[in-house]
Amino acid sequence: MPFASTLYFTRRLALAASTLALVSACASLQKPVSLADTIAKTPELSMLNGLVKAASLTETLQGPGPITLFAPNDAAFKALKPGTLEDLGKHPEKLKDLLTYHAVPGALTAKDVKNSTVKAVNGDPLALSKAGDFITVENAMAVQGDVMASNGVIHIIDTVLTPPKK
Repeated sequence: MPFASTLYFTRRLALAASTLALVSACASLQKPVSLADTIAKTPELSMLNGLVKAASLTETLQGPGPITLFAPNDAAFKALKPGTLEDLGKHPEKLKDLLTYHAVPGALTAKDVKNSTVKAVNGDPLALSKAGDFITVENAMAVQGDVMASNGVIHIIDTVLTPPKK
């Protein structure tokens, strides 16, 4: 086979291989899902997922958003004093207030967080701060940031935030 033909077939083969790789990569990319669906598929947020359902907030977290959610992990809920979760289960309005204190309107990625006070969805002030790559919200530290969803962003935190007494 002449050199020109070999070069031609080699280029065609390389083009076909790269096209196949690109198509395969596109097929394997997952589209971001809603905040509610992201919480539901994240094992370390299983307790939060149950509480979101109990407070009838699933539909809200599937809505258009955008919302930034500071999501306490299971360890944060387990660290609450005994009886707290049971009490919240008996008082849905308290549960909803607590959970909406963990959310702010808009999509704040880690790079967007500034040392400031923002208004939580429940109307209460929420102190945010950033030092280098570390983000804190009130007394909680983000253990994982920028979990992207189709309608917002989740920052997984290590503490359950308590709204101010009203």
